[in-house]
Amino acid sequence: MRIVFIGPPGVGKGTQCKRLVERYRIPHLSTGEMLRKIKLQDSALAKWVGSYIDQGNLAPDHVVMRIVTRRLTANDCGAGCLLDGFPRTLVQARMLDNCFRRSGWKLDVVLDLQAAEDELIRRLSQRASIEGREDDNQHAIAARLKVFETQTGPLREFYRDMGLLVELNGMQSADVVFDNIRQVIEAKQGAKS
Repeated sequence: MRIVFIGPPGVGKGTQCKRLVERYRIPHLSTGEMLRKIKLQDSALAKWVGSYIDQGNLAPDHVVMRIVTRRLTANDCGAGCLLDGFPRTLVQARMLDNCFRRSGWKLDVVLDLQAAEDELIRRLSQRASIEGREDDNQHAIAARLKVFETQTGPLREFYRDMGLLVELNGMQSADVVFDNIRQVIEAKQGAKS
């Protein structure tokens, strides 16, 4: 299964991906984590990527696509993966679609986790105090939510038109959300066989 998660920051994509990795044994590809690892390096690229992340902005599409493409071709992604935080723009979605076509892969489902903005702000603020993530400060949270709506929000229409989008309520408990996601995936797997 090749699965894309979209949804605003703090909606629970990472939490659900961890549970799905455990259940389905496919890798979780988080572009946010990949970019944060690059940011920790001592290089010009790290400083450049950091300047985007620290302000709550998206890294340039071509840079992110290069990182994701390299990861998708790794051996552990042969049977599928969970893409978390990618694509985030229509340009990235089209680049991913082209990459999949060239490779003979198929995207199975796009899961759109949704939650109210006040709940997202609460979750992100709580995560900042627990994990100490620099990109979970008040300024960056507001910027990231705005960026999501303007740049990532249009992906809903793109994937809805492709018949891949499944909208899920991310305001429910993590267990209920996981059960809903599992049902969607198992229905897709059943339809393939």
